[in-house]
Amino acid sequence: MGNMTAIDIATSGVSMEQQIEWHLQGNHYPPVPKVMVQPCIDAIDAYWEDDLDRKIDLPIDGLDRDGNPFQIKWRGESWAPAREIIINHHLDAWCTEDEEYEDED
Repeated sequence: MGNMTAIDIATSGVSMEQQIEWHLQGNHYPPVPKVMVQPCIDAIDAYWEDDLDRKIDLPIDGLDRDGNPFQIKWRGESWAPAREIIINHHLDAWCTEDEEYEDED
């Protein structure tokens, strides 16, 4: 598992949503909630638009033990910079030109 698996997933040809879901569920322990797929895609888009400081809204994931909506947070905020989402979710396979991985096959 890890970076090589992420590279294989990123070059699999399936939809970006499916790629990120597989990566978050299979390359992380514990698995990252599926609701983080879209924020990860938004962070990747920000990377390619050269805007790593872009604030990405974090989702609500179900209810907490008191029955209130459970807001995913980063450092107490309901958003995170694209850079932090990329780093913490190991999204570098989606933030690199494909040519860099051609020699690794």
